[in-house]
Amino acid sequence: MLRKFNVARILFERRALRFRYQPCTLCGFWLLVKFGGNEHAVRCLRCGANPAAMSLAEALAALVPDLGTSSVYELSSRGPLFRFLQQQSAEFTFSEYFDDVQPGNFRNGVLCQDIQHLTFPDRSFDLCTSTDVLEHVSDDARAFGEIYRVLKHGGYLVFTVPLDSQGKTQERARLVAGQVEHLLSPEFHDDHLRGPGKVLCFRNYGADIVERLEKQGFTEIEIIPADDKRWWGLGRPVIVARRLN
Repeated sequence: MLRKFNVARILFERRALRFRYQPCTLCGFWLLVKFGGNEHAVRCLRCGANPAAMSLAEALAALVPDLGTSSVYELSSRGPLFRFLQQQSAEFTFSEYFDDVQPGNFRNGVLCQDIQHLTFPDRSFDLCTSTDVLEHVSDDARAFGEIYRVLKHGGYLVFTVPLDSQGKTQERARLVAGQVEHLLSPEFHDDHLRGPGKVLCFRNYGADIVERLEKQGFTEIEIIPADDKRWWGLGRPVIVARRLN
């Protein structure tokens, strides 16, 4: 609750304050608040979910109506979507990436994983989810390939990233011999572990994210557009991809 209050305090703009009688797709509470001009300033008043989490939960409801029979891997260790999946899924695995922890080991009860080199066996999960993670991964082709490897036959990858559905992916930075080389002006995003403006964005995705996923074996790939009539037009496109072999 304190963390949600701090987010609201930082982002609050009095002139932007709005309320809407609309259900949260995670907890079902019928009241949302908008207290700023971006998606992080739109929240469910009960669980604190933002439009990215609510958009993803809505996509899951259509794709995987019975999470109670699914093994789920989520690429975070906290937040409204994390709590929702933890409560609803049959088996729930989660992780974070810590720079100074060997993947496969734990810190304070949280498993460390490098999404580019997952330690899980092949075909471990029915579903993998994430919100705004993959733009921070230096080699997303390897990451997509690893997620594909650990999904079961028929399994889904369902995720969000900042996405220009009309444009092409722009590579902003890359790793060369272990050092970051900036191709465009550096862009940093907030992170719940490291703090505001602490995580480098390696790319801004475009519609060609579909081709990037296809190259790693995924099929039935879809970009579900944001609903401009909900969440004050601040919803997030959701990308869905499936492993079918």
